[in-house]
Amino acid sequence: MKLEEFKNPSVLKNYSKDEMAELAEDIRSFLIEKLSVTGGHLGPNLGVVELTLALHQLFDSPKDKFIWDVGHQAYVHKILTGRAGQFDQLRQYKGLCGFPKRNESEHDVWETGHSSTSLSAAMGMAVARDLKGTDENVVAIIGDGALTGGMALEALNHIGHEQKDLIVVLNDNEMSIAPNVGALHSVLGRLRTAGKYQKAKEELEQLIKKIPAFGGKLATTAERVKDSLKYLLVSGIFFEEMGFTYLGPVDGHDFDDLKENLSYAKKTKGPVLIHVLTKKGKGYEPAEKDEKGTWHGLGPYKIESGEVVKKPGPPSYSGVFAETLKKVAKEDKRIVAITAAMPGGTKLDVFAKEFPDRMIDVGIAEQHATTMAGGLATQGMKPVFAVYSTFLQRGYDQIVHDVCRQNLNVVFAIDRAGLVGADGETHQGVFDIAYLRHLPNMKILMPKDENELQHMIYTATQYNDGPIAVRYPRGNGYGIKMDETLKVLPIGKWETVRDGNDACILSFGTMLPVAEEAVEQLAKEGISVKLVNANSAKPLDEELLHDLAKANMPVLTLEEACVQGGFGSAVLEFFHDHHYHNVEVNRMGIPDEFIEHGSVGQLLEEVGLTSAGVVEQLSTMLPRKQQRA
Repeated sequence: MKLEEFKNPSVLKNYSKDEMAELAEDIRSFLIEKLSVTGGHLGPNLGVVELTLALHQLFDSPKDKFIWDVGHQAYVHKILTGRAGQFDQLRQYKGLCGFPKRNESEHDVWETGHSSTSLSAAMGMAVARDLKGTDENVVAIIGDGALTGGMALEALNHIGHEQKDLIVVLNDNEMSIAPNVGALHSVLGRLRTAGKYQKAKEELEQLIKKIPAFGGKLATTAERVKDSLKYLLVSGIFFEEMGFTYLGPVDGHDFDDLKENLSYAKKTKGPVLIHVLTKKGKGYEPAEKDEKGTWHGLGPYKIESGEVVKKPGPPSYSGVFAETLKKVAKEDKRIVAITAAMPGGTKLDVFAKEFPDRMIDVGIAEQHATTMAGGLATQGMKPVFAVYSTFLQRGYDQIVHDVCRQNLNVVFAIDRAGLVGADGETHQGVFDIAYLRHLPNMKILMPKDENELQHMIYTATQYNDGPIAVRYPRGNGYGIKMDETLKVLPIGKWETVRDGNDACILSFGTMLPVAEEAVEQLAKEGISVKLVNANSAKPLDEELLHDLAKANMPVLTLEEACVQGGFGSAVLEFFHDHHYHNVEVNRMGIPDEFIEHGSVGQLLEEVGLTSAGVVEQLSTMLPRKQQRA
């Protein structure tokens, strides 16, 4: 059967071991071929081929519930549930989503994109099952990287306490995106080398049953021996102490081993954790040898050589950030860089090579990273937490309670701010302005280009009056000339790029080129528009805003972020609070909806954040002027 003909995974129940092995090979070839064109999460999916096949052979999806943590390893699941024919459009505009998507298939029962959510969701489904009196299995598949997230540990604790029938498959490939860090990772390392714990325990139990028990003393002793065996065979016994039956380690590429343990788990009462060892990137040599996380998720590549296809271009914003921080850190010994399991994505791996003692990777732990940064700040250090906008959401209470409330000198370097493209709605960095702007003591900056970014990073490191956030987008800069000497920018003083008399565009951040194109077009029509690089959402340039109000000039705000509560809202609030009720203000930004995947250009077009959209919006604000033109 061709992969495109798979409509329902139930056909796997009649497959022999040889047929399953052949299918696994076909799936790997399919993924390597398709993702070489579209890009995507190749490494994680090559590692779970046999595991996914075994799950679908032994369970009955969608009656039985599979909850994929993070979801980037669900491509094989998508193939087996009727979506192989859509892989030419994987992560493309209006195409197949790169993560589980409930409106794509009844087999996708939980949507995700951030890590460490699967166990909590699975617990909710297990509770619902028991309340309704149904009998489906609930299976959460979580990676060893995601297991380091605090939310996963909270869920483990609750599941173990409640003793619900629930299966956790721990997909242990020793990497999340970058190599894993932390004490729990070390525990898993010891478990990997410990051998078959459950089998040895059962054999001992059978032996004890054959011994005549004279009174309770021997029985008590036997129980002690069983408990001692746990600590003898497996260092830590972390999961059993949490209330789980632990099975493993299991060879995640051996169908017999997988089927034996998954079958046992189905029959076992209470929560079960199956520790499955897999090889990330299995079956494709460049991905198997990857130690940095390059093949976790990537763009198109050449199959034969494994060479990633990259268009030559200017440095990325992330790269400019890291190089600037490295430059500043040479002179400023206070600087400590922090990442939450994203040293490669944030480019802090570059910083770490020069300052290994001053770069801290906390694992998937944004809450901890934020509060730890606060602790560093109390001791006179200058912590710089580089984090994707979408992941900073996970540390929100700590930003409020621990950093802003104490007015601590923490720098938040917010990467992937704005639309991010192919990763879609779970990763779009469009909410941070709204969730940071209303916090006392917080400052929010965003540059118009990479040169201004380097000065902003320097400015943020020199700022000593509380927390400050510098946002910057995914992708490359414009290739403009970079100043050799860094300078401190005046915070809350905007840059007038072009003077005009008929209207004003306040452009926040990297929307400036869109605004410039619109201003040029309007100039040809006889409309004179003032253009301002509004490089701080908090504080605002109050002097400039007062001048605009006194001139009774219509104002259009432009931002690649949610319009509710964003930069434009801040401008509206200013005019309201200062009783400028006659100033006409229109806002352009991301509408009140989640934006799905596609190229950034396509998504901007979809929401109207284009030069044509700006021209149209301004034309409605100046109808008479437009008619004369």
